[in-house]
Amino acid sequence: MLIKVFLLLFVICVCYAEPLAQTPKGSTSKVVTVYSCPMHPDVLGKKGGKCPKCKMALRAKRGVREEETVVVDPVGETDTVSSSSIRIPDVTVQDQNGKSLNFYRDLVKGRVVAVNFVFTTCTAICPSLTATFRKVQQQLQKDSLNAQLISISVDPTVDTPERLKAFAEKFKAQPGWTFVTGTSSDIDAILKEFGVAVASKNDHTPMILIGNEAAGYWTRTYGLSSPTSIVTIISHAAQRKQEQSKHYKD
Repeated sequence: MLIKVFLLLFVICVCYAEPLAQTPKGSTSKVVTVYSCPMHPDVLGKKGGKCPKCKMALRAKRGVREEETVVVDPVGETDTVSSSSIRIPDVTVQDQNGKSLNFYRDLVKGRVVAVNFVFTTCTAICPSLTATFRKVQQQLQKDSLNAQLISISVDPTVDTPERLKAFAEKFKAQPGWTFVTGTSSDIDAILKEFGVAVASKNDHTPMILIGNEAAGYWTRTYGLSSPTSIVTIISHAAQRKQEQSKHYKD
């Protein structure tokens, strides 16, 4: 009889020990659903909206303790960018072949474009971003969609046209995909207008900016989304009706 009592007490202790270990005595912490930025995981908010750093839409993230959340100031629910807020600089840049181009007039004006941001010495996210762009280009060709791909170096002092050419060849970039470098001030002007300027190249955003310049339509998406979803967004941008561009005057 005594043995049965001890066994019963043992079972009761086991059943209640784990919950007590998980929630310290006196703790009021609780697990909540919050929203995080896909490009800045450290930015957490209790409501949807946009990341204050990159303006990407926050996405639901479950299992975060309430005291770990960082409240942000939501500024909207979509990733569409107002065309009137973008005034693309027509600065002189160089492509991977060393050819000088006017960024706006030669690469963007009147086109459907998809723009990402990389640097050749990056060993973290840039190879994945570039590999995704390669698959996007293949899918665009397969679907007969006409769109200009642009990869802008966020490290222009190191990324010479020669380095960009080797980088482009590594990922089998085809015509219609331009790698861009230039002076630091000119590249900074482009990055600032696109809303992706950062103090350090290592902090650059894995974002793709997609636009139909003729229609005055711009939107953003996560650079590591599936190539199919990125192509779908490009296709939707291409279908926008053309209108007179208001953000740049020759």
